[in-house]
Amino acid sequence: MSNKMVLTEYYALCDGGICQDLLTETEKQEMNDGKAFYMTGVMQRADAKNGNGRIYGKDVLQREVENYHKLVKERRALGELDHPDDSVINLKNASHLVTDIWWSGDDVMGKVQVLDTPSGQVLQSLCKAGVKLGISSRGLGSVRESQGNTIVEDDFQLICFDFVSEPSTTGAFMMKEHKEPNIFTKADKINRLLNDILRD
Repeated sequence: MSNKMVLTEYYALCDGGICQDLLTETEKQEMNDGKAFYMTGVMQRADAKNGNGRIYGKDVLQREVENYHKLVKERRALGELDHPDDSVINLKNASHLVTDIWWSGDDVMGKVQVLDTPSGQVLQSLCKAGVKLGISSRGLGSVRESQGNTIVEDDFQLICFDFVSEPSTTGAFMMKEHKEPNIFTKADKINRLLNDILRD
């Protein structure tokens, strides 16, 4: 009998607009008009050991992303600012809504709309100040050891994605979207170069 526990993983964020092409024209207009604040990038990764030493098989993640996509379509894919100690999403702490999720190779990509809630306002202020944050999955599941690796079992259930500050995965940056297209800061170019080096 497996012992399920809360499993959390982290993907780092950086400032910059190099994912502008991931926004629709409507979303770009919302950004220009100050009506919305979007962030895009890597949210999870399959078949790779993360900073917590865990490996998520692609079959498991594909199933969970497919299930999670239903919440996204129903606009119920909420997340919090910081991980709570349990598996319940507290609405009073909701800071963002995942509006899209898809696969790019072994990476789970996502688009997040920051909400105009107290926690969302804090998140937006941190991002605008250039604070490095991360998108982090929260789920329930058990793990097993195999040849020195910690494998997440098939009973894993994805709950949500939260914004946190402690990194566990390198080379997976999520970008804050800019109002103006094609803005590449010096930090963007350095982060892109580091991503390429870390992936090789």
